[in-house]
Amino acid sequence: MNTSQHEYDVIIVGYGPVGVTAANLLGGMGVRVAVVERDAAIYPRARAISTDEETIRIWQAIGLAEQLKENMLAGRPIDFVDARGRSFLSLAPAPRGNGHPPQLFIYQPATEQVLRDGVARYPNVEVLLGHDCAAVEQDGTGVTVTARDLADDTVRTLRGAYLIAADGGSSPIRTRLGVGFDGRTYHDRWVVIDTKVKRDWDTVDRLRFHCDPARPAVDCPTPLGHHRWEFPVLPGEDEQDLVSHDHIWRLLRRYGRTPDDVEIQRAVIYSHHVRFAARWRIGRIFLAGDAAHAMPPWIGEGMSSGVRDAGNLCWKLAAVLRGELTDEVLDSYEVERKPHVRDMTAQAVRFGRIITERRPGLTALRNIAFRLVMRVPAIRAYMQEAKWFPDTVYRKGLLDHSGGNAAVGKQLPQPWVQTDAGDPARLDDVLAGRWVLLHTGPARPWPAWAAGGIRCLQVTPAGSAPAPGTIVDDEDVLVPWMRRHHATVLALRPDVVVYAAAAGDADLPRPPFVTASPMPVGEPAPPPAATTMS
Repeated sequence: MNTSQHEYDVIIVGYGPVGVTAANLLGGMGVRVAVVERDAAIYPRARAISTDEETIRIWQAIGLAEQLKENMLAGRPIDFVDARGRSFLSLAPAPRGNGHPPQLFIYQPATEQVLRDGVARYPNVEVLLGHDCAAVEQDGTGVTVTARDLADDTVRTLRGAYLIAADGGSSPIRTRLGVGFDGRTYHDRWVVIDTKVKRDWDTVDRLRFHCDPARPAVDCPTPLGHHRWEFPVLPGEDEQDLVSHDHIWRLLRRYGRTPDDVEIQRAVIYSHHVRFAARWRIGRIFLAGDAAHAMPPWIGEGMSSGVRDAGNLCWKLAAVLRGELTDEVLDSYEVERKPHVRDMTAQAVRFGRIITERRPGLTALRNIAFRLVMRVPAIRAYMQEAKWFPDTVYRKGLLDHSGGNAAVGKQLPQPWVQTDAGDPARLDDVLAGRWVLLHTGPARPWPAWAAGGIRCLQVTPAGSAPAPGTIVDDEDVLVPWMRRHHATVLALRPDVVVYAAAAGDADLPRPPFVTASPMPVGEPAPPPAATTMS
């Protein structure tokens, strides 16, 4: 059995959507990364089936948003229907300012392939497929991973400064660390049926929640000619029989689908969980995605929440590795992300109750109540436009609230703007994942920020002429947003969250940097000597 020693800044265990997003983000920041993944190829079943605009915005940061969207379905109707197929609630989520469609259906294997192809751009990222993470040990200076090649049983010893455990809901790393995964598993188990569409039907392009007390069902479009169905396992049913083709066709024929319409590709049984890891940081190890939290699928946010984890954590890791921020900043990852995941999970549970109610009397009342309240314009807008969807707002974490400004902790909207050269661009592409000051009034010295080499851009109103050091707010979004928040200057983190804000003559709080000149995220950095192991 051969062994060898390797040196990295960050080791990622797990190469699903969360791990591969982290690999892209860190790769683009010049971080030396090793990825350890047990499976030799992309998992062939489409587990996640939808995503949202904020997730696409994170994927925009790695330069893959447009390519990914080519294989997604956007703007599709969402209906909650009763046992007779009559709608009592329809959703058409309104855009929330991230610059992409608010809700998109995905075919996960295709999405993962694009993301993995993206990682190939980075020579500083090594991917070990077909390798089992056999052991993990950490000390005060780093993490050691023993990776076993499942093809030839050879072992590699990997040494890194930090580790991201994106190894799924069963997370062997979380288990080895003895971290609790508290919550509940729902009694009902569900059969998930993935099909290939052979012939379209009138509702093939819409998501329909069949809220039938006899047997609820989910009827969901997925891109590239696929379609998914989900049904609960009823008391007394045999799970092995339920995934047989004879039984599957009995279920699909309830909704008019026959072998002329679809081809069955696979069927599996799974359970719904609501769980949260007790800690998301354990020394130099960070839990992300399903390893940190599990939620029911009803609002399609499980995968997207994990991608948000990667988006929050990776730029902080890169900054700490470069010596720009202290290690204590990494504690803000859980502080910022966990409340948002809890809010998202609570909404998923609420919608699950609407869909899965099995008592006929209550379902009749539900249908009547929704039809009545949806006649009230304000309630209809709140429900249909998904205004109940939790915003990304951080109340604690890597933020400076000392100025008392309401913008702090919020993510800035992303409109199209005009660069100083007069070219149209999305805001995030102009900001390029860097710390930036945006201001609407006259520029002030802000010496602490200037000492850090932080770029300062003036936001000018729509219709303004392009000029050096400015961006033109072509869609009239940024200037009104800052005005509503009583801010004339914003200090933006690399994830476009407002770190600090001020208005008028008020001083802007000092930056959190350790070093005087933080290197822009997105430009390769030389590996810091402190994390090099020999």
